[in-house]
Amino acid sequence: MLEDILRRSSPEWTKGSGPDSDVVISSRIRLARNLELFPFPHMMDEAAADEVLGHAGRVTAGLNESGGWGSFEMFRLNDMSALERQVLVEKHLISPQHSQDPRGKAVILGRDETVSIMVNEEDHLRIQCLFSGLQLQQAFVFAGGVDDVVESVLDYAFSAQHGYLTACPTNAGTGLRSSVMVHLPGLVGTNQAGKVLSAIGKLGVAVRGLYGEGTEAAGSMFQVSNQITLGQSEAEIVNNLIGISGQIINQERKARALLMSQAREQVEDRVWRAYGILRTARILSSDEALKLWSDVRMGAEMNLIRGLSRQVVNELLMITRPAFLQYVEGREMSPFERDCKRAALVRERLTS
Repeated sequence: MLEDILRRSSPEWTKGSGPDSDVVISSRIRLARNLELFPFPHMMDEAAADEVLGHAGRVTAGLNESGGWGSFEMFRLNDMSALERQVLVEKHLISPQHSQDPRGKAVILGRDETVSIMVNEEDHLRIQCLFSGLQLQQAFVFAGGVDDVVESVLDYAFSAQHGYLTACPTNAGTGLRSSVMVHLPGLVGTNQAGKVLSAIGKLGVAVRGLYGEGTEAAGSMFQVSNQITLGQSEAEIVNNLIGISGQIINQERKARALLMSQAREQVEDRVWRAYGILRTARILSSDEALKLWSDVRMGAEMNLIRGLSRQVVNELLMITRPAFLQYVEGREMSPFERDCKRAALVRERLTS
């Protein structure tokens, strides 16, 4: 299963099948959970970490036995290479923090990559559901079902006053983090992104980069998530972000229309130049590929480039990532070798 997941260039969340996928690439629900009677991961010794891993094995068995959630398998990060762990980061199945020190850590993966559970990251368990487009409500229901199965196997650390107890106080209460990954080339292109994102930041949400906390925005992509987990119900948190996402979608679509009405020739030139480079380049850096990808995706969504499916465009986002292309090649590569391989993979995908 692990090799299938690592080699798959089009996980479910990239397929663009969900609502409002022209702006929202993916929706994620993450639940932070800890086990009763165990110290938080940053305070655990090796024996305690191993014991938590043993309980995580019971979780895997429980999910497989319950049915309805797909097929699951647990993988210890210590048994993976650094390259394999980085591919999982690029696929948003584990966090950069989880990948850095693999000792005493694991991940439970669903075969279709909709569900992943990080074990002994900042918390003992972090249950994540990742859906295509704006499907926060659906992801929330799915994550809740998985959470119920896990809770039937394990005893959570829970307080009647404070809710679910977490290593970081900002996650206490519901332990729920809802987020959307949005592509905003219109707002960036009209210099409105800073204004809009600053305004929504006052509504109790955080704006982060492509791989979450501590990462920078790239390719006009941003992660928008709730900041408050205590004092609101899970439904309130999810519904609030759905409402904010709707505002972002409307603003982005208006910005794209404005660009087309005021600078159509410049937009078309930018889109077609990007498409031409991607189809013909022999050397592509990671940063350049991401910028060009953003322009091509905007062109495809605005019907300037016809016949290029959303799934194919989103797949380019995966195959241009450094770890993924090295894994597919079967060896570690120098930066120049990666740039050549990246260009070859993109040319092949766009001309097939």
